[in-house]
This record gives sequence, C-alpha cells and structure tokens, in this order.
Amino acid sequence: MAAALDEVPAARHGRYPFGMCPEGIGEWILHDDRFDTAGVTAHYSCGFGHPPVLGAVTVHGRTGTQVEFNDIPLIGRKVSTIDTALIERADNDEMSLLVGCNLELGPDGLNMFVRATRAGDSVVSEARFCQSEWEDHG
Repeated sequence: MAAALDEVPAARHGRYPFGMCPEGIGEWILHDDRFDTAGVTAHYSCGFGHPPVLGAVTVHGRTGTQVEFNDIPLIGRKVSTIDTALIERADNDEMSLLVGCNLELGPDGLNMFVRATRAGDSVVSEARFCQSEWEDHG
C-alpha cells in the first residue's frame, strides 16, 4: 500500500501474539497503516506466520478524497443523508443493500460500506472498501 501511494504510513497499528512462544515475544502482527496525506487507512488480514494481506481500505471522512457511488458523494457528509439516498435507490429496485457488522449500509456486490466517524463535535461519513472475504469489526 505504501508503494502504491508513494507515502510512508503516519501510524501503524498491530499487536504481538497472545502468550509467549519459547523463542521470545514472537512476530509483530500488523493490523493497519494510516496514510494521512492520502486520507486513507489500509486494513490487513494476517496472523502468526502469515504476512499481512490487504483486506480493506477506508477513505477518511475528514481528509480523504471524495468518492461517489451512482452520483452520491460518500465522503464527509451526514451519514443519514447517504443512508436515505441508498435506501431510496433500493426502494426503487435500482439495487439491493447489505448491512455491515456495525449496522452500516452498503450496495450489494460492491463490498463497500458507508461508515460514521467523528469530526470534532459532529459525525461525518467515510467509506470502507473490502475484499469479499473481509469481516469488518470496527
């Protein structure tokens, strides 16, 4: 992801494996990289002995570039406005909707969910694009 964006991650989040292996604390497991200039976070699927594999990308609501779906701007708006537009399209049989693990809406087949993120004292929308097997928990 860093090579594709030509940017060094501003922050990396991960963990060490639970428990101790006989050789020491073990290999650090990467969960996500935050790229502030691009306004995105890369989320990885990985585990002990498995290298990180890109599983999802979140376009930040405050700093990410605008992304549209069927002429609906998805980034930095009221989440309820986007939800209403998506539901209206589903009611008109233009598409089907899926509900994500955190109750966010997304068009069926796109593997994208509109999420809410804090922006000071308000909440704005951001979008997470996922691999089909990605299970989103936050």
